[in-house]
Amino acid sequence: MCGVVGLIGESKAGEKLYPALFALQHRGQDAAGILSYDFERSQFHLEKDLGLVEDVFTPERQQRLKGSMAIGHTRYSTIGTVDKEDLQPLFLSYPYGMGMIHNGNVTNYDEVVSYLRDRKQRWTFSRNDLEILMHMTAVGLASRKDSPDLPKNLAASVQELLEKVQGAYSAVGMLAEQGLFAFCDSHGIRPMLIGRKKNGDKYSYCFASEKQVFFGLGFEFWRDLGPGELAFIDKDLNFHSFNLSQKKARPCMFEWIYFAGSETEWHGRPVYETRLNLGQILAEEVQKKGLDVDVVAPVPDTSRAAACRLAEVLEKPYREVLIKNRYVQRSFIINSPELRKMMVNLKLSPVESEIRGKKILLVDDSIVRGTTSARIIQLLRDAGAEKVYLASTCPPIRHPCFYGIDFPDGESLVAYQRTEDEIAKALTVDALVYLPLNRLKEGIGLQDLCSACLDGEYPVPVSTEDFLKTRKHNTGGDGKSEVPL
Repeated sequence: MCGVVGLIGESKAGEKLYPALFALQHRGQDAAGILSYDFERSQFHLEKDLGLVEDVFTPERQQRLKGSMAIGHTRYSTIGTVDKEDLQPLFLSYPYGMGMIHNGNVTNYDEVVSYLRDRKQRWTFSRNDLEILMHMTAVGLASRKDSPDLPKNLAASVQELLEKVQGAYSAVGMLAEQGLFAFCDSHGIRPMLIGRKKNGDKYSYCFASEKQVFFGLGFEFWRDLGPGELAFIDKDLNFHSFNLSQKKARPCMFEWIYFAGSETEWHGRPVYETRLNLGQILAEEVQKKGLDVDVVAPVPDTSRAAACRLAEVLEKPYREVLIKNRYVQRSFIINSPELRKMMVNLKLSPVESEIRGKKILLVDDSIVRGTTSARIIQLLRDAGAEKVYLASTCPPIRHPCFYGIDFPDGESLVAYQRTEDEIAKALTVDALVYLPLNRLKEGIGLQDLCSACLDGEYPVPVSTEDFLKTRKHNTGGDGKSEVPL
């Protein structure tokens, strides 16, 4: 999962994306990059590197990002090390100067690479999924170079891409002297939103993974980019839209559960309101268990809204019994299990005075591998908790994800082939409460979701064996190597 943003029609667009990327820092902490284009001088300017946004973009680097069109990216790595050649944005020079960024995973990577090499004589430099999206777009545009209707040529090229490239992805790109474009996979599994701001008799436009980017830039949220939709804004700020797929939208439920910032919304469903709803419903499930609770506490930060609502319904005190070190990054992105354990120890500190002698209901957004949950439960016991109960706003995660949340090995999941009682025993918790899948959909307010990691129903078919074989040596994709544990 990564953060993407594109902007056209604003002076110093590249410099403005620097603060915009802070709004997407939670979606990617491995690296950051911005590519800008100056229409007056017909020049691209690229700055990218490993590290957080504030580390990558020094004042000198920001000032080099000239022009009124720009794209920006915050990155998580998929598997293994983070190599500089895989950092985004990426760039191609033919048939147009083209820069692109993306969020998601391609599930038939080797098949598309073979097609590009054997049929189109195009070779890849990295193992980044984005590179094949760029090549597929460029191949289509090159075959139509003599046609004067660029928007339609781009639409036909992206339609061929959607037919050939399987997976879950949203992408933003720019074409030299032409304009800015964005598209989503046929099911719209990964988010992309459109913002706009009045610019004379037209609008400036912005594409972004989350809504809060628009607020920071002074834009208004306009609408979601639809599944299989291509949007293109030409250099004169004319907006062109093409619906290239008739497939049903299947947005990823994990955006509302965990990934997205509380400020955003998607498919008309505000994230914060949704998390409150999940807390309300989870309280009803806790009441069915008849648990004797003294204190309700969140696992910071994503579960706070749900824990607050749950405490209100149960009429129990809400307390912050775990204090998060704000200078430690989200632990799910750490590739090394040993380092991840150390980061968890540094990340959360118990407030012993609020824990000792109490029966604590701990609320988390999700439980994936379970190692962090078990560690937190032990922290509370060591701090003197009489009992520790655990409630999750997400149902049991029993199946691998291949669409950008990289836990492709089902056996590593704590809920894999275990009953809820067996999971509770593995976590050493006194009681465990999960939200049922039908009630999760009720809380989000949508029935057609991608919930493959919960129910095994994959909207895009994929072979587990082939996917794992491909990813074994792939260190450059942009899903996630680790998830909340």
